[in-house]
Amino acid sequence: MTITENFIKEILAEHFPSTFQEIYDSSLLIQYLDKKMKAIHGNSKTRRSLGNIYAIYSILYFYQNDFVGKPDLYRRFEGYEFSLLFNFYRSLYGGAKLQNHSLNSRVNGEFRNLFPNVVDELILPNHGKYLIHINYIYVNSQDISSAVCRIVEKYILLLQEKDSKLLMILRELATSSSCEKKKEKLQELLIENAEARVFEIISYAILKNHYKNIKVFFGYSRETIQEKPLELFKTGRTNANDGGIDFVMRPVGRFFQVTEVGNYDKYLLDIEKVLHFPITFVVKTLEEQNVILKEFNEYISKRTGGMALLEKRLKNAVEEIITINELRNWLEELDESLVDEIIQDIDVYYRLEMNMD
Repeated sequence: MTITENFIKEILAEHFPSTFQEIYDSSLLIQYLDKKMKAIHGNSKTRRSLGNIYAIYSILYFYQNDFVGKPDLYRRFEGYEFSLLFNFYRSLYGGAKLQNHSLNSRVNGEFRNLFPNVVDELILPNHGKYLIHINYIYVNSQDISSAVCRIVEKYILLLQEKDSKLLMILRELATSSSCEKKKEKLQELLIENAEARVFEIISYAILKNHYKNIKVFFGYSRETIQEKPLELFKTGRTNANDGGIDFVMRPVGRFFQVTEVGNYDKYLLDIEKVLHFPITFVVKTLEEQNVILKEFNEYISKRTGGMALLEKRLKNAVEEIITINELRNWLEELDESLVDEIIQDIDVYYRLEMNMD
């Protein structure tokens, strides 16, 4: 069985020089972590899975002090208190906003989905206390908890290094005196394989500063009409999984959803969840917007079986398609003060997304 992450292989080789492959092949826990740690490569579709990973790590962290080399004592252990584990993993990098779902059910559910033939649950709940089944801690009669803890700690270190790269770029741009250099670097970040959350934050910053230059006239009567700039608001975190809409505009009331190209089923789900209220899709692609709209309309026709009522309803729910091309063009049109605001906005929302102070 192939160990996909090199750092996991290196750590296992340090702990078990002659048997590390056997340990890996026999340990569903390490195999599970190996599958959950792809985010260090920057794949835009890969989640960090910090909740699940930290749930496991928090138990093994305290286990290290109490039960290493004491299997008989651990078999009589009834588990660590929820508050101890929860407060600990919320104190870890990126863990401040994590919920309790991983300890309660999420890890076990996902673990069973990956390994449907398992007999024992990975995390054993016990009336507000939690522990990991000993069969996953001892592999081939060896306690692997220390190696597992080191794997998680290395994963977090690699994530921190990856996250800091964008902040370093922003710091350099903030001190640069060249507006062209700032635009050029921001253009380089607007690419098709950008990490999803980074693309969403950068696209928001550009759209926010693009639209603030556009004025509309609103009022409840002719006498109260006022000139107002368009304001764009980010509604939540990129991986909140709350079924919401990414950006909302005032005072005209537009919805924006950031998405990937080609996944048109996801577009339809977004349309349905706001009951066909028109949506502007911000698409992470270099394809022309008319090409995306044509493909989407063809997909709608196929999905609806040509039913005119359904076709009209879905097609009318697409207000606009915005691609990387439009974002780049609008960035070029902005003056230096607004480019500086874009850099500041990216910094603020990226830190918020990553739970950084």
